[in-house]
Amino acid sequence: MMFKLLIALLVAYAGWRLWKDGMGGRKVRQRAVPQEPGDAAAARRLLGVDRAADEATIRAAHRRLMAEAHPDRGGSAEEARALNAARDLLLDRAG
Repeated sequence: MMFKLLIALLVAYAGWRLWKDGMGGRKVRQRAVPQEPGDAAAARRLLGVDRAADEATIRAAHRRLMAEAHPDRGGSAEEARALNAARDLLLDRAG
């Protein structure tokens, strides 16, 4: 009986570690990072907004994507940096 409990605890711990480390069935999408810092078309594609997007639309798209891409939530720092740069570029051009 004690042996079965120990095995169950080890399996549960291993599953928890996999989930905590980001392998718990969550798909991590890789987004294309704009190659040039001033490429507004690539920034719009990255954020998923069109040419006529206003400031509120740009901020909402950035917030939605950062919820998945933030390094604290399993994303990569490079992807978060690219999203921030795209947002800043589009907001500078919109304003």
